[in-house]
Amino acid sequence: MSKAYLTYCGYTHNSRILMLLGQLERMNGEAMVRDAETARQVTNIRDVQTTLNILCILSELLTVGRGRRVGVFVSKGGTGILFQLLITASKELPPSEELMLQLHSLLAKVGPKDRKFGVKSRLSGALNITVNLMKQNLQNAKLLLPCLQVLRVYSTNSVNAISLGKNGVVELMFKIVAPYSKKNISLHKVALDALGALLKSRTNARRAVDGGHVPVLLALYLDWHRNDTRHRHMLIRKGLLICLRNITNIKLGRKAFIEADGIRILYNTSTECLPVRTLDPLVNTSSLIMRKCFPKNRLPVSTIKSAFHYQLPHIPAAGPVAQLYSQPPGVDDVVDESDDNDETEADTENDTENEEDEKYHRTNDDIETDLNKLHPKKSAGRPFEELKVYERFFLELSEDFQVTTRSARPIRVPTAQALSPKHTSLSSSQEDCNPTKGKHTETSPSFPNPAPPVSLPPLKLDTIHLTKDQDKKEVAHIASPDGQTTLSSLTTSPSQGQSIEQELAHVLESVSLEEERALNAEGEIRGVKQEESPIGEGAVLEVPDTARLLPLHDPDLYVEMVKGTQSVPQYAEVAYPDYFGHVAPTLREPLLERVYGVQRSKIFQDIERLIHPNDILDKVVYDLNVPSCPVIEDDGESLKFNSQFESGNLRKAVQVRKYEYDLVLNSDINSNHYHQWFYFEVSGMRVGITYRFNIINCEKSNSQFNYGMQVLMYSVQEAISGRPCWIRTGTDICYYKNHFARSSIAAGGQKGKSYYTLTFSTSFSHKDDVCYFAYHYPYTYSTLKMHLSKLEALRTPQIYLRQDVLCETLGGNACPLLTITAMPESNSNDHICQFRNRPLIFLSARVHPGETNASWVMKGTLEFLMGTSSLAASLREAYIFKIVPMLNPDGVVNGNHRCSLSGEDLNRQWQNPNLELHPTIYHTKSLLQYLAHIQRAPLVFCDYHGHSRKKNVFMYGCSVKETVWQSNISATSSDLQEDLGYRALPKILSQIAPAFSMASCSFVVERSKESTARVVVWREIGVQRSYTMESTLCGCDQGKYKGLQIGTRELEEMGAQFCVAMLRLKRLTGLLTPLLIPFCSVILLSSSCSTTYVLEEDEPSFLEAIDYSAESNDDDAEPENEHSSEVLEHPEHLDQLSDSETNHRV
Repeated sequence: MSKAYLTYCGYTHNSRILMLLGQLERMNGEAMVRDAETARQVTNIRDVQTTLNILCILSELLTVGRGRRVGVFVSKGGTGILFQLLITASKELPPSEELMLQLHSLLAKVGPKDRKFGVKSRLSGALNITVNLMKQNLQNAKLLLPCLQVLRVYSTNSVNAISLGKNGVVELMFKIVAPYSKKNISLHKVALDALGALLKSRTNARRAVDGGHVPVLLALYLDWHRNDTRHRHMLIRKGLLICLRNITNIKLGRKAFIEADGIRILYNTSTECLPVRTLDPLVNTSSLIMRKCFPKNRLPVSTIKSAFHYQLPHIPAAGPVAQLYSQPPGVDDVVDESDDNDETEADTENDTENEEDEKYHRTNDDIETDLNKLHPKKSAGRPFEELKVYERFFLELSEDFQVTTRSARPIRVPTAQALSPKHTSLSSSQEDCNPTKGKHTETSPSFPNPAPPVSLPPLKLDTIHLTKDQDKKEVAHIASPDGQTTLSSLTTSPSQGQSIEQELAHVLESVSLEEERALNAEGEIRGVKQEESPIGEGAVLEVPDTARLLPLHDPDLYVEMVKGTQSVPQYAEVAYPDYFGHVAPTLREPLLERVYGVQRSKIFQDIERLIHPNDILDKVVYDLNVPSCPVIEDDGESLKFNSQFESGNLRKAVQVRKYEYDLVLNSDINSNHYHQWFYFEVSGMRVGITYRFNIINCEKSNSQFNYGMQVLMYSVQEAISGRPCWIRTGTDICYYKNHFARSSIAAGGQKGKSYYTLTFSTSFSHKDDVCYFAYHYPYTYSTLKMHLSKLEALRTPQIYLRQDVLCETLGGNACPLLTITAMPESNSNDHICQFRNRPLIFLSARVHPGETNASWVMKGTLEFLMGTSSLAASLREAYIFKIVPMLNPDGVVNGNHRCSLSGEDLNRQWQNPNLELHPTIYHTKSLLQYLAHIQRAPLVFCDYHGHSRKKNVFMYGCSVKETVWQSNISATSSDLQEDLGYRALPKILSQIAPAFSMASCSFVVERSKESTARVVVWREIGVQRSYTMESTLCGCDQGKYKGLQIGTRELEEMGAQFCVAMLRLKRLTGLLTPLLIPFCSVILLSSSCSTTYVLEEDEPSFLEAIDYSAESNDDDAEPENEHSSEVLEHPEHLDQLSDSETNHRV
C-alpha cells in the first residue's frame, strides 16, 4: 500500500514538473525543442512575474526530489529551456535581478545532474552572460552566490575552464576570495571551489602563477589557519589547499611555491594541525603538495648501473641490455623534469578515488584476443635429430634394470655440458659426494666446480673446520692474525656473559673464508673473521648444534658447497644465517597492524631534511663502489654494514641522522633497475636504541609492506643461544613515493617517475650483536647444493633418484636436474613396462632470484618426494618427477632480484631462448621439446614463483574459454571447446592447502605473458595443465593462516601439499572414462568461482587498510580448509573418498 502510494506521489510530482515546463514553453510563444542547437529559437518572455512563480515552484519540487526529479527535468529538455530563459532575460535593460537570481539558483541544482551541461552553456551563450553578471555585481553577495555556484559547474568542463580563463575569470576569483575576511563565508567557500576547478587547467594555473597569486594563496591560508582557532571553516582552508595543489601540478607552479617559502609554511601549519584528528584532510593535502614540490634529487650513487660488471659473450641486437651497452658514459641516470604527476594523488593515505573503470580497461588491453594464438599448437621448434642428445636425461625411459635392481647408488649420466662450448670433462670423483660430516676433504660437492672465465681467476677459499666437544657442541676454529688457531671457548654461561659481549665485538661480523695459503699444514680453517684482540689471540665461536634441529643442514658441508660457487664479485665470506641455518619459529607471526598516520609522519621527517639541512649528517658508511674498502672507517658512532656474501644485496649506506640510515640497493647485473631484493649485515649497534632504515630506491608503486608485511632479521647472538632463526621485525613500516627521481632510461622511457622508499624502525636486544636483514627468507644456491647432497643420503633402495647437471650457466655454475620416482618392484617385463610408462611431472623454480619463497616451496616438495610415508611412496609409484629446482643460479648467487647475468628476465625468454645468454631456459625447453617429440609430454608442468603484491598461494593457468570470456571477443562454440581439467589441480589444492586461494587463481592468457614458461609450455608443448604457482611474500587473508605472515614452515608445507594434490589428481584422472569427462567438466565449472583477472601489480593504489577478500567467498572457503586440515592430519582418509565425493569437491 505504502509503495503504491509513493509511486503515485512520484508520478504526481513528475507530472507537475512536466506541466510547468509546458507552461514555460507556451509562455515563450512556441514549443520548446529539446535539442540544444534549436533551443535558442525561443521567443521573449511575456510575463516576468509568472515566470518567477513557475521557477519558484520548480525549485521547490527539485529541492526535495533526491535527484530523481532533477533527472526527469534534464531528460525532458529542462536545461535548454533555462538557458534560453537566461539569454532572453539578459536582453532586458536592466535585467531583472530577481529573475537572474532564480534562474541561476535553479541552474545550480540542475547542472551537476546534466552530463552535457558545460557544452550546452557554451553553445547557448549562457557562459558569458553569467560572467558578465558577476563582473557587474561583485558587491551584491545575494546575486553573486548563485552565479558562483553555476560557475563552479561550468568549470568542470575543460574547454569552458580555458574559455573562462581567457575572459579574466581567474583574476576575478582572486578578487572575491582575497583579502581574508569572515564575512560571507558561504560566498568564499563556493568561490574557492570554482577557482579550484578552474586551476585544474594548466593554462589557468600558469595565469595564476604569472599573476603572482601563489604568495596570495599562501598568505590567505596562513590567515585562515591562524584565525580559525575553533576549526569551523575547515572547508575554506581545504579549498585554498586544493587551489595550491592544482597550481603545483605544473613545473612553474612548483617553482613559485618554493620561492614563496611554501614548504615551510605548510610544514609548520600541518605540524600544528596534527593533534586534531578532524584536520587530517588538511594535513594530507599539505603533505601531498610538499612532496610534489620537494626538489627532485639523484640517487646518491655515481651510476644506477650495477656496482658489479659482467661482460656478456655477445650483446643482444635490441632490448634494454642493448640500450644499456650503447649509452655513452655519464648519461645512464638523468633527472627528467616533468609536469607528469598523475601518480602523486594516489599516494595519500586517505585517497579513496575509484579508478575501477580505468583499471578494467587497462587490464583488458593485455588479454590475448587472437584465437589462433589461444589454441595450443604443438610446435617442434627444433629438429628431432638435435633433440636426441637429451635422451641421456631420460634413462628411466629405457633402463632395463637387468644388471641389478634397487641399486644403492644413484644413476650417473654424462652432463649436458657437451651441448655447450664451455663443456669440460668431469671425472667421476667430481660428480660424487659423500655427505658424511667430517669427511669433506676426501669428497667433492654434488656439482662440479666448473672453471671460471679467464678474466676471473679461481677464488681460493678456506674451509670451516668444526670439532665436537664431549657435550656434542660444534666449535669453530678461528685463526688469529698470525695464522695460528686457538681454542678459547665462547659459551653462554652467566659467568662468561661479559666475555661473550667483549669477544663478539671482534668476531661476530661474518663467517669469512681466507685464501688457502693461510691454512696450516693440518688444514685447520678459520671460520669467523676477527679483529686482533688486545692479547693477540683469536677466539672460538660456539656453533649451535643445528644437526639436531635441522637434519638437512650441515655448516661444514655448506662451506664446502660455497667453495664451488662462482660469483661475479668473487665473494670470500659466508653469511651467518646461511652457515648456521634457519629453524622456523614456533610462534605465529601475525600481520603487522598499520599505525594510523605512520606514512605521514615519515614523510614529514623527510621534509624536515629540506627545512633543516644542518641537522643532516649525510655520512657515507658503506659503499660497494669503493671495492678496496667498502666499509668506511668511523669513530664508532655509526653502524657497520656488509653485503659481500652470496645473495647479498646492499650497495650503499648513508647515515642521515644519528640513528637513521638511507640504504641504496644494487641493480641487477647488466641492468639499471630491478631494486627489490635486499640481504645485508649490520653490526656495531647499541641496545635499546630505535634505528630507522630507509631503502630509498624501490621501484614498484605499491608493496605488501603497506599491508602488514615485515622485514626479516637474524641475530647471531640468538643463534648461538640455540635459536637460529629468521624472525619478522620492524615497526612504523610503510612504503611511499620519495623525492629521488628515476631516470627515464631506467623507467622504460617514462619521464617524471620517482623511486619509492621502504622505511622501517627496529631496536636490538644484544650489545655488539651481528644482525642480518632480508626481504624474504634467504635461500642461496649453495644451500640448494647442500640440501640436494643431504637428500641423496636419505635415498632408500626403493627410491629412484638421479642428479644430473643440465648445463653450465654464464657464470660457471651448474644447473641441477633431478629425476625422482620409485624403483620397479622387480626386473620383470611387466614391472619395467609400468615403470617406464608412468606419467611425467615437470617442476621448476627460482627463475626470479628475489622470489626465495619459491625455493622453500620446492624444498618442501623435494623432502616430501624423498620421504618414507606411504603417500610419498604412492606418489613415486604414480609419476616420474623431472625437477629443475633453480633455473637462475647466477642471479641467486649475485644477489639479483629478477634477472640473470644477461640482464634479462629469464621467464620472458621461453619463446626463443639463446643458447649462450639463456642456457638454463634453452636446455629446459629442449627437455620438454624432446618429451613432446617422443609423445611423452608431461601431465603437469608447474613453475614455482613468489608474488610481492598479493596474499595467499594461487595459480595462473591457461584457458581459451576463460580468456574469451574476459576479452568479450566473438567466438564460435567450436572455438570454445575445451577440457576443464586445467581447473582440477588448483581446485584440489584449495581443498587441502589452507594457504591456497582458488579465488585468486586466473586462467587468462595475456599478451605480456606469452613468452613465459606457463604460456609457452601450454601453447608449444601442448601441456593443458601448465601452471605458475605463486606464493605470497607476505601472508594470508583466508583460511587457517588468515591474518598471519607466511613462514618457511608454511611454504614447505605448501610444497608437500602440492605432492598430495598430485596424488589426488592421479586418482581423479585415472578413474575418469571418456563418458565421464563432460560430466566432470560441468562440476569443475559450476563448483568453482569465476576466474579472477590478476596482474603482477594488482594491489589498490591507496594505502589504508583494505578488504583483500572482496573477490573471494570466505564463507564457502572456510569449511573447505577446515576439512583439508583433517585430511592432512589423517592422510589415509584421502584414499577413502568415494568417486562421487571426489568429483563433487573438485
